[in-house]
Amino acid sequence: MDRLTNTIRPYAWGSTTAIAELIGVEPTGEPQAEMWMGAHPGAPSRTERGPLDEVIDEDPGHELGRATVAKFGPRLPFLLKILAAGAPLSLQVHPDLEQAREGYEDEESRGVPIDAPHRNYKDANHKPELICALTEFDGLCGFRAPVEAADLLAGLGVDSLKPYVDLLHAKPEEAALREVLTAVLTADPERMAATVTETTAAAERLGGAYAPYAGIAHHYPGDPGVIAAMLLNHVRLQPGEALFLGAGVPHAYLDGLGVEIMANSDNVLRCGLTPKHVDVPELLRIVRFEATDPGILRPEASPDGEEVYDTPIDEFRLSRFVLPEGAAPHALTTATPQILLCVSGSVRVGDAGELTPGQSVFVPADEKAEVSGEGTVFRATVMA
Repeated sequence: MDRLTNTIRPYAWGSTTAIAELIGVEPTGEPQAEMWMGAHPGAPSRTERGPLDEVIDEDPGHELGRATVAKFGPRLPFLLKILAAGAPLSLQVHPDLEQAREGYEDEESRGVPIDAPHRNYKDANHKPELICALTEFDGLCGFRAPVEAADLLAGLGVDSLKPYVDLLHAKPEEAALREVLTAVLTADPERMAATVTETTAAAERLGGAYAPYAGIAHHYPGDPGVIAAMLLNHVRLQPGEALFLGAGVPHAYLDGLGVEIMANSDNVLRCGLTPKHVDVPELLRIVRFEATDPGILRPEASPDGEEVYDTPIDEFRLSRFVLPEGAAPHALTTATPQILLCVSGSVRVGDAGELTPGQSVFVPADEKAEVSGEGTVFRATVMA
């Protein structure tokens, strides 16, 4: 097995302290948003044998296992991250597999450069994802019922929001959500900026349920995404709780530290809270306009002590072991590839030795592995 050296991505929304505190080093003063663990070509983990993507390319059958290669091809199907949000991420949505393939083929056929700012599809894969909170974690996930969104907007007492309130009351669910989001994202920029400014002042004054949106507006003044965000459920996760985000579900992370796992893809359609490209027609094709319960996940414990976060997809499986002092070793050998990540205490993983918070190892398929010690370790693998 291979100890991993991982890249920390310095995106502007990243916390300046959370990852440094987790791994026990002095903060640099710069944002540290994500630590990537995996074989994504954008920032592959490094091993003593070389970059993990190159290690896998040399012998995918051995590293991933034949069943994984047969099902997903010769690449690691997931990307594991530590995510540290110090400011809201962009409001976004991900395509399903068919939409991703269609979008990618269309942009390829039109010759849109892969690194073009207006490119939507960087690959032909979908991007379901799971975020598990390590600290209290705030986010937005899925649409509210239209009547709930209408009541939230109406409570601000902002006259320019009344047309949206009326639409939310007058139309069936799908039409109401679609028409209001479309109207918000296509409104005259100057008028919308004025609406957002007035909305922000009201949200700051009222507090309570409006406080998260006042905080968003502080980071993105005048952005129409502030109004769009109020159509979504606000969720506060406690440590150990998680959210699964499937295709078409609008979402954003606002604040907190968590472990995130996703299918190996970069496909994102943005709805706001960003200076980046927002492709409104394509976004409207991808979004599922239906009210949803965010569905907070709590791990299900198995007899051997593994706590599993159940999700409806096969590209990844996330679980954790919370190991008390003196616990017997847990055997982890499996026919699929694994990444093991320590987030607290000190754990020993086979011949890779001791792991402290923030340290991780890659375990090839069928390689004998066991974990022991005192602490918490996350296990990422696939359902092959």
